[in-house]
Amino acid sequence: MIQTVHLGLVALSLAGTANALIVPTSPLTRAFSLSTSSPRSSSVSASSTQLRESKESTFSLSNLFGGGGAATASPNLRGKNGSGGSSSSSKHPSVRPHISPLNRFQKGQEPVQTKPDPLELLPSHPDAVSGVLESNGMPYIILPNKSPPGRFEAHLQVFSGSADELEPQQGIAHLTEHVAYMGSRKRERLFGTGSQTNAYTDFHHTVFYAACPVVTPRGNVPMLPMALDALQDVMEARVETSRLEKERAAVLSEMTMVNTIEYRVECQILSTLHRENRLAKRFPIGKEVLIRNWKNDDVRTWHRTHYRPDNVLLYLVGDIDPAKAVETIEEKFGHISADKQAADISIPALREEAFDLASALNNGSVKAAQSWHFPPVRHDWCVPKDREVAKELQVDTGRVPLVRAADPAEEEGEESPKEDPGYDLQLQESYELDEKVDFLETKHLAPGKDIRPHMFKHELLQAFSLHLFAKRPVEEIVDLDSFRRSMARRVALAALQIRLNVGGRSDDPAFTFVEFNQLDSAREGCAVCSLDMTAEPARWKDAICKSLAEIRKLGLYGVTPGEMERYASSLMTDAEQLAAQGDRISHGDQLSYLMETVANGHTFMSPMQSYQMTVKALSTLTLEEVNQAAAELCSHITGFHKESDGVDGPTIAVACMPKGVEDPENPAYCDEESLTQTIYEACQQEVEPEEDVVVPHTLIPEEELTAAMESNPPEWSNGKFTDGTPDTAPDSLTRPFTLRRLANGIRVGVAPNNAESQRGHLRLVAPGGRDAERRLGFKNGAMAVGSRTMQEGGAFGPWTREQVELFCVDHLLMVEIKCTEESLVFDFVFPTTNVGNLGFGDDVKLGITGTESVMQILREILVGFKWEADALGRSKQSFRSSHESLQKNLEGLSTERVAEAMTSDDPRYLSIDVDSVNDITLDEAKTAVMSQLLPENLEVSIAGDFDVVEVLEMVYKYIGTIPADTNSEYKLESKGIPDWTGRVPTPQEPGRHIELELPDSDPRAVAYVAGASPNAWGYLSDGTTVTERVLQADKRASDFDKQRRSHPLFAFAALGLISEIANRRLFSTVRERKQLTYDANFSFSGFERLLGGWFLVTVTASKEKAQQALDACKETLAALRKNSPITPDNVESAKRVILNRHEGELRTSSYWTHLMSGIQEESVPLKGPLAVTDFGAVVESITARDLQLTLETLSLDEDKLYTAIGRTVLPEGSEINEDEVVRQAPVIGMRRGGALTG
Repeated sequence: MIQTVHLGLVALSLAGTANALIVPTSPLTRAFSLSTSSPRSSSVSASSTQLRESKESTFSLSNLFGGGGAATASPNLRGKNGSGGSSSSSKHPSVRPHISPLNRFQKGQEPVQTKPDPLELLPSHPDAVSGVLESNGMPYIILPNKSPPGRFEAHLQVFSGSADELEPQQGIAHLTEHVAYMGSRKRERLFGTGSQTNAYTDFHHTVFYAACPVVTPRGNVPMLPMALDALQDVMEARVETSRLEKERAAVLSEMTMVNTIEYRVECQILSTLHRENRLAKRFPIGKEVLIRNWKNDDVRTWHRTHYRPDNVLLYLVGDIDPAKAVETIEEKFGHISADKQAADISIPALREEAFDLASALNNGSVKAAQSWHFPPVRHDWCVPKDREVAKELQVDTGRVPLVRAADPAEEEGEESPKEDPGYDLQLQESYELDEKVDFLETKHLAPGKDIRPHMFKHELLQAFSLHLFAKRPVEEIVDLDSFRRSMARRVALAALQIRLNVGGRSDDPAFTFVEFNQLDSAREGCAVCSLDMTAEPARWKDAICKSLAEIRKLGLYGVTPGEMERYASSLMTDAEQLAAQGDRISHGDQLSYLMETVANGHTFMSPMQSYQMTVKALSTLTLEEVNQAAAELCSHITGFHKESDGVDGPTIAVACMPKGVEDPENPAYCDEESLTQTIYEACQQEVEPEEDVVVPHTLIPEEELTAAMESNPPEWSNGKFTDGTPDTAPDSLTRPFTLRRLANGIRVGVAPNNAESQRGHLRLVAPGGRDAERRLGFKNGAMAVGSRTMQEGGAFGPWTREQVELFCVDHLLMVEIKCTEESLVFDFVFPTTNVGNLGFGDDVKLGITGTESVMQILREILVGFKWEADALGRSKQSFRSSHESLQKNLEGLSTERVAEAMTSDDPRYLSIDVDSVNDITLDEAKTAVMSQLLPENLEVSIAGDFDVVEVLEMVYKYIGTIPADTNSEYKLESKGIPDWTGRVPTPQEPGRHIELELPDSDPRAVAYVAGASPNAWGYLSDGTTVTERVLQADKRASDFDKQRRSHPLFAFAALGLISEIANRRLFSTVRERKQLTYDANFSFSGFERLLGGWFLVTVTASKEKAQQALDACKETLAALRKNSPITPDNVESAKRVILNRHEGELRTSSYWTHLMSGIQEESVPLKGPLAVTDFGAVVESITARDLQLTLETLSLDEDKLYTAIGRTVLPEGSEINEDEVVRQAPVIGMRRGGALTG
């Protein structure tokens, strides 16, 4: 098991400060998708015996509304009298006049001038084209973009998601997404063209997309019409029984797959945060009992109700001609109309209910009032007393009036109801399928001091976590004034996050993770200000006090002048980098930003326009404005002080913790009352203003570097390789990279990459990792714990850890140090321009470049790092928490058991147990890591938007002057190198099957198939290679075959293609044909330096079908070898995927450093320059026969396989309660991004 150490040591970038200090629990996925390996949802169980599935069931959506002869199962949303449109008309029941989803792209939507002096409006992107089709009013936005050239993306956004579902439709938006896209014949035409297609469902929308080349790889046929054909097919989807059954099975499997404890936590969070609106009862995965019983008409009715021209928005971004694109849009979509869709709405009760829902949302939701992209909800706003919320956003909690005059289905002369009963739009009344959750009511502590608490305790939780929220209206950023306020908020948030990070890495940190942020959320229809914090259960009170004290300090006293200067400068650098990127920003990034900007009603600017407005805003932004923004951000916390007037609206508090602590005297005990009291008391603490820290502008003075040059003159030598490539000269520049060695032994590779403007990536690799722990006789885990200790530290030379951290903040550096099974890896992300600048415009004082600052950090890590006991303590705590959490994670524990069996309990591949962690001393951790940081072992790879000559000069000065004997005092000789060192243990034969049971209140299962395989470069654990085995097996191989298979890259390429083909086969067999799972995945361990490895097939299924799913995976692998071998079509399709992925990743500097790492290492003998220069040619040359023979190097025989099934079982003493909570998965994690990401 790889022990990864994330973002601690000076890992603070203003583009993502919120995640910079301590790794949080697994980040949670934000939406449901057709194909994913990440958790998406949570399982549900039937909550009503009336709706239990039976073999003879004829259950339909209409049953819940009394259709089809069934009794009504829930209260009428329209009230006792009922109302609704007649189903006799062909007019669409949901069509109403509404605000345009184009928002600021709609002509005539310029902000109203409300001040005496006209506001300076933000400029709109000059190249973006928008409009609506004259034939049916369907809107579109087109953005020409050249990165990468020859490709485009088309996204169709349907403005209906789970929040729009009626009572008997819970989960149907997600199921319809599956049926509409997976059932599209036209989508299938994109296969094999290098296109990627997918779809996802959220609270507020469903999105379908296709990312394609401009023309087909063969034939040069334009692909925009083909992509739009696929999306048009979605709008006119056929609902076929065979496809519905396949996707029903996939969604039910998805429920099981995603029902992790992280999602159950998110369910609790969102249910509390949005208790006053529909989101609390409308999670996208829906209700299992409903999903199992829907018929074709049910899905078709949802589709035809919501998939209509006025309720969608088409985005096109890429290398396209806008004029031609508009013509194609009209051609493909112009014939679709709402009336045509209405003709297929065949369930009268749902037609009537949809009519009333449409009327109600237009009269009482942020969707109608502010943005059609928002869900149809209202919010309990939490704002300062002096801030006025727009009247149209102040919606009452009760029933929303229905407007009958606009009923398109009302017969002439028909008498209208005498009384309007209103509509329970926000689902505040009780319904048959509701969860039974016991929430505390909002506690009124004092005027302006309201808190909504909720506790969630579970046996799978390991730590205490607090999630504190305030909901605020989204402020549209449309003019310089609103833009300045957004800049002020970002400066304040960055300052607070860095303070929290520094506090979290103090000598005795109260919390293990903390993040404070405020981001606009279109999916929730509001801006959410959030504090997310985790701590040891026994220290939860201390953690709350420490984190709230920092927030109060910012709210009361604001930022310091030094912080103002630091973070404003960082924002300027970010904007400058983005402007330099220009049209080199990828289609995907452009589209994500475009969709987010449009959804929230902001003005969409070009990178250059954004930079220009940033200069204007920051050049006049004052400390007072930033501190005012800080006061507003923190007002829900500062408002709890007894002398404060408080705020309008509730603060929401959700605490999650392990189950089982019942003694109030136990420090880990927490209930709603003690949680509320602790938060209130923490807000009474007296706090002092923050003091500025002296931050160095450079870590290494020029005189120190000059002395190093004199005492240890650097020198270049040839680059040397083991793949047959001739040595490279020490004084020449080569393409695509320059490869050399320094006289001290350090290998250097430098590659220019201007696709990421003004950004760079540096990777330092020291071969060894956990393999070296045993080879050199260190304690188990010493290398991993030591690398994390280095991450948690950061003091160099005369500088303290805090000063170094802030130096990295000033220079926008991010650092990640991790220990894998085979190496120590140091990754640095940095700007390549001058950073840490002071002032603006003509008065600016330039700092050193980010490139030079990262060279200084790297040099100090190697020669001047200070090892600190408190950093070791934080490192140990991280590993203890990781190991203990593993014991409560079904997937993690199951894979651990497989690894134990396959490696005969080799600790190099397993989690580090608590006793081993506790046994490691600071000196042992230090010696383990430093023994690897010998210049002769190191390889430095650098890629980015820079001048190669300048970078080589910096490497020459900063790295070349490191003495060759640096850290030699830590050098150890291998102690009688055993035969297992440097190779993966060969699994014992025969293989074995493992059954694992994990206590959990919810039913889940996961299955695995594993076996021995070569490493990434084709080496098996016995030292033989794929090439040797393939040539030996094919006695009739031609000279051309032998030449092709002898290429150093052959095995690497062949194994990559096999992985793609295996994944496609698993999808076709296990998901599509047998309908046993939502997702099955094939992967290789991918070691580069260790000989050998393994393959792993992961499949999720229900507990009842886990064995069937496991058998189906084994059957699929066996079929690849025997009765259904690899075909040329399989190979061609896999080649397109591999090559397109490679081309896309070549645009990132991190990929270039990955490619260069190992090129000059003797421990990776087949990896050299040819691995990059010949990649495309080798992949294209591989045949089906090559892959069939390579497949035989995997241990796929039945008696060699290792298999496992992990299942949950009810905890001891638990009973199934028919009335317990029906758990559903949330759609989004609360952690919405970094402080300065906008």
